[in-house]
Amino acid sequence: MNKLRFTLRFLAAVTFVLAVTSLAHAQATRTWVSGVGDDANPCSRTAPCKTFAGAISKTFINGEIDCLDEGGFGVVTITKSITIEGTFGGGFGSVLSSGSPTAVLINLTSGTTNDPLQTVRLRNIAITGTGASGTVGTRTGTNGVRILSAFNVYIENCVITDLSNRGISDERTTTGSLYITDTIVRNCAQSGIVVIPGGGASVKASIDHTRSEGNGSSGYVAEGNTNVTVSNSVAAGNAGGGFVSEQATGTTKLNLESCTSVNNGSGIIAGTGSSDTVCSNCNIFNNGIGLNFSGGTIHSYGNNKVSGNAGGGTSNGPFTAGGPTQQ
Repeated sequence: MNKLRFTLRFLAAVTFVLAVTSLAHAQATRTWVSGVGDDANPCSRTAPCKTFAGAISKTFINGEIDCLDEGGFGVVTITKSITIEGTFGGGFGSVLSSGSPTAVLINLTSGTTNDPLQTVRLRNIAITGTGASGTVGTRTGTNGVRILSAFNVYIENCVITDLSNRGISDERTTTGSLYITDTIVRNCAQSGIVVIPGGGASVKASIDHTRSEGNGSSGYVAEGNTNVTVSNSVAAGNAGGGFVSEQATGTTKLNLESCTSVNNGSGIIAGTGSSDTVCSNCNIFNNGIGLNFSGGTIHSYGNNKVSGNAGGGTSNGPFTAGGPTQQ
């Protein structure tokens, strides 16, 4: 009898291990989606899935999801390292977040044993929040990309538009980095790009060749324990500040290199607390207020152009005394 029990337990354990192993092997390192796909498919190139959410469950940690053709592939919650690539196939992949809280939610909380990179890469994707409220065509999707937890997040060559809250909102409570390149964020009801970590976490962000335009609040916002560098980028037509630095907790550092701020409520806002903004080779033109000092500092390397701003006072300079000088 004891031998029989031992045998049954052994067989049960072997069956469990084989099932787990089979599940792991069932996930591919590269999967595909298509507008004519089906989430019941294995997400292979010849049998693609219909949505990003369907494909991510069949993609192994740190794998890649590619689009075979143009299409809207649905909102997705990302809980493991992944690359979502919109144009390796036949067209530009998109996410319509109409009526959804967030189009792409990044929340990698599973630990680092099986996922040491904790990295998400979004490339060549259009994210839009347009929708209907009764007979009114309006913005019904809430956030474009919302980051709650990850080591590294890369957003490359994306268009994020028409959200009822923010375009990109980095609210992570774990220390990490954000990289944004060649991306457009526009026409959101609140701010375009916001880096505002919580829970004592700190975030380093690099934003290059990016445009934040026509948003209902600010273009780019750095707040809290952040060190944000924006280069070769534009803030235009935002109701609030083009570039905003605020310090609620910790230290806020905003570095601007070869940036343009035009037709915003304010060109640069140095907000409450000891936030510090440093400008080099920047153009700050035709804003309601050019340099808006609200408690923080704005330093210049002596090679910026500030003119045509309507605010009066220090709106067109000078910058904060005692800052960096041209090297």
